[in-house]
Amino acid sequence: MLHKLKNYLGDASEDIHFSEPTKKNLVADDPIDIERRDKVKEAMLHAWTSYERYAWGQDELQVFRHNKYVPYFSCQPQTKNGIDSFGGLGATIVDSLDTLYIMGLDDQFQKAKEWVAKSLDFNKDYEASVFETTIRVAGGLLSAYDLSEDKVFLEKAKEIVDRLLPAWDSPSGIPYNRINLAHGNPHNPSWTGRNSILADSGTEQLEFIALSQRTGDSKYQQKAENVITQLQKTFPSDGLLPIYINPDTGGSSYSAITFGAMGDSFYEYLIKAWIQGNKTESVKHYREMWETSMQGLVSLVRKTTPSSFSYICEKNGDSLSHKMDELACFVPGMLALGSFGYDSENSEKFLSLAKELAWTCYNFYQSTPTKLAGENYYFHDGQDMNVGTSWNILRPETVESLMYLWRFTGNKTYQEWGWNIFQAFEKNSRIDSGYVGLKDVNTGVKDNTMQSFFLAETLKYLYLLFSPPSFISFDEWVFNTEAHPLRIVPRHHQRETIR
Repeated sequence: MLHKLKNYLGDASEDIHFSEPTKKNLVADDPIDIERRDKVKEAMLHAWTSYERYAWGQDELQVFRHNKYVPYFSCQPQTKNGIDSFGGLGATIVDSLDTLYIMGLDDQFQKAKEWVAKSLDFNKDYEASVFETTIRVAGGLLSAYDLSEDKVFLEKAKEIVDRLLPAWDSPSGIPYNRINLAHGNPHNPSWTGRNSILADSGTEQLEFIALSQRTGDSKYQQKAENVITQLQKTFPSDGLLPIYINPDTGGSSYSAITFGAMGDSFYEYLIKAWIQGNKTESVKHYREMWETSMQGLVSLVRKTTPSSFSYICEKNGDSLSHKMDELACFVPGMLALGSFGYDSENSEKFLSLAKELAWTCYNFYQSTPTKLAGENYYFHDGQDMNVGTSWNILRPETVESLMYLWRFTGNKTYQEWGWNIFQAFEKNSRIDSGYVGLKDVNTGVKDNTMQSFFLAETLKYLYLLFSPPSFISFDEWVFNTEAHPLRIVPRHHQRETIR
């Protein structure tokens, strides 16, 4: 088997350099890829069937042991039920629609579609996160529409976004981050000092632009793009924005700068909005802002000793914090995606940085006894990396980046890393009633929740990692931050006509 694997991998140090992000039919469907893809599909079916059996119609599946000291695999009775962590919107169903479709799980997709058509009700007296509802619910519905062309998904996407839209009615147009789905009343939580959060406010562009394109109603695009217009007015020279924004003025409030929690997807959507807009003149400002931010990112990169792992610091004022969230492991994929818009010198520079950061993120997994990554890591001289917050909640960011790098380089090493991560999930997180995270990646003690993004993102990215690059091609699709692919279509509204 080792000889077979070596023959399959070839020289892992050599990349196949593609002149464009995806060349159709360039990579043949390898038998090992097919076998691994089928294993991921089986994992999705196991997760979905468990949700369907124990939590149907609720947001997420939870599993409780009656005795927390008894292992999951024992005969100790378990309580399996659903929880409404997103207000009772059937988040796992909506988040999983496109994964089911992409994997060819047709019966499951049809049942999910029927639930959306007949049972999905947004009239909930619930304080919803505008960000989470947009990326999971609106994004999931729009992707299901683009894949299946069934208008029920578009109608539901419009309905939920219409309920979110009053959140943009602030003095500056920077959205408030919470809203009651039944009564409105947009506001920000007290723990942010009533500020809006950067990622929560700058991660609706793809979904809202897509909705305007598909409905012909420009109001959604106008609201989302006005946010970028406001941020441009005071955009810093290094392109690094603090995580808090004043919704009254549109200016930044003194706070941390990070590519992890609360900052991350703002930067991701700058490059993806440029791609969604067909890289035309009307979206050139997105690319320019992103390139500025990437120069700022480079200023935050440091290397560990003794192993020279590259990592991204966080910043408070003039001080650097040598801490990196696993959430920031989306960055290698983002850099690879954006590297093709540079000249050859800068393209190679940022693709090289993407590879270095991906190696670090992979070692977030490999450095623990369970081979699953903790939530964040700290870096100290002579110690390389140490787990900070030690839980793992089935996050997708590292396998997301591995999928991008595999597609852009053709280097099968990234597939091997992804397969190792998948096997660690199978060993540590799979139980008879689905998948759960770990409370501690050092001890392997399990938590009790199957996050909807495990089905929406983690398993989808793993499936695509072992699929030909022509399948859901980057030439035709752009992924939102919840891994929901949106079809790239001609952009009808030029920026200067949006008011």
